[in-house]
Amino acid sequence: MKLDMGLNLKQVQKLLMTPQLKQAIEILQLNSYELNELITSELETNPMLEAYEDKEDVIEIYHELNKNSDLDKYNYSSDDEERDDLSFENMVSTDTSLTDHLLFQLHITPLTKKIKEICKVIIYDLDSNGYLNDDIKKLSEDYNYSEEDVLMALNVVQSFDPPGIAARNLTECLMLQLKSKNMYNGVVKEIVENYLNEIADNKLSLIAKKLNVDIKEVQNAVDEIKKLNPRPGSSFSSYNDIKYVIPDAYIKKIDGDYVVLINESLYPGLRINKSYESILTVTDDDNIRKYLSNKIQSAMWLIKSIESRRDTLYKVLSAIVKEQRSFFDREQKYIKPMNLKKIADAVGVHESTVSRAVNGKYVDTPLGVFEIRYFFQSGIGNGDGEMFSQEMIKEMIKQLINEEDPQDTLSDQKIAEILSKKGVTISRRTVAKYREEMNIPSSSKRKRY
Repeated sequence: MKLDMGLNLKQVQKLLMTPQLKQAIEILQLNSYELNELITSELETNPMLEAYEDKEDVIEIYHELNKNSDLDKYNYSSDDEERDDLSFENMVSTDTSLTDHLLFQLHITPLTKKIKEICKVIIYDLDSNGYLNDDIKKLSEDYNYSEEDVLMALNVVQSFDPPGIAARNLTECLMLQLKSKNMYNGVVKEIVENYLNEIADNKLSLIAKKLNVDIKEVQNAVDEIKKLNPRPGSSFSSYNDIKYVIPDAYIKKIDGDYVVLINESLYPGLRINKSYESILTVTDDDNIRKYLSNKIQSAMWLIKSIESRRDTLYKVLSAIVKEQRSFFDREQKYIKPMNLKKIADAVGVHESTVSRAVNGKYVDTPLGVFEIRYFFQSGIGNGDGEMFSQEMIKEMIKQLINEEDPQDTLSDQKIAEILSKKGVTISRRTVAKYREEMNIPSSSKRKRY
């Protein structure tokens, strides 16, 4: 076989991603908090960048939007049945932590100094659900108390509100709550002590057979048990679990129109530092000129990328508002099916650009704060061209389950068949998937006797 060596010319097309383009893409997908961190880092390393805090115009616009917006009629209308789930009680949580609540009760309980000290140890050892993390023996060894004293202190804490607190397991938690109601006896006691797993699987007929009682009696006992709280400490505030959402944009309704306002309050404005820019024009040192030239190009590209991010996010949100106008106007209860391509075509960019623009970002709307990706939902169509979003289908499944005969519950296959008759072609597996996402148990576990 003959091998030839030589030079050949060949024309090819390649897409080269420059560092500047890569930076612009990265900035586009940052949320406001992450962008602020990037800007802070750049200000520390680039002398050509200068921050300025000229937010008066933005603040005035924001206050004007709040003053003229229709937000109040959505949030505070007493006769709006659709807003029942956003009542004051649901929106505002207690500021009292579980620890504070228990320590207050301990403070007003007459006890010896030693038992009070052990009670404090137990209270601080509880997890966020109100369960005791360590057993009696470990607490006794760690703090050099007798097991009798620790057990005595535990009994004291377990007598506090809420019932079931400081339990060492689920059985004890339910037992404490039932004892507080004087109901820890008979069939209820037997079930709590021996058949919790069977309750989870709704095997009530098996429990009735083993206890040799009527299944209706078992059903009534299980109903009482299910009224109990398996996590008695969860109703109190847990500062470690609080997650703050900072909206990257606002959508306000003014005179019947929706206005998109990008949230730029979290990061400063940027401009070129005039002092260093003047050095560039007068210095004769080539090294200084080269250094400052590179820095000014980097600074200008950063400013341009941030402006591009703001412009893209504004256009994307404006297109979303236009597409989902009926949802914002409350003309329909659920979001319409919408994909990235539809918004990308409306804005005139690639789908990947829209995906990056909405990645991890939130928007504050008259209906509440939403992750922007919430507005992008796939849908299932019927023969008439009507589309149903996932949220619509989930609500239809939920409604069917709520209206089912509790003694003859609907299987996932039956639900799929009912939806098919309504024009929603959906498989049994998809019904099961949506049902599990809504934390609704299977038909066998929903059945009542």
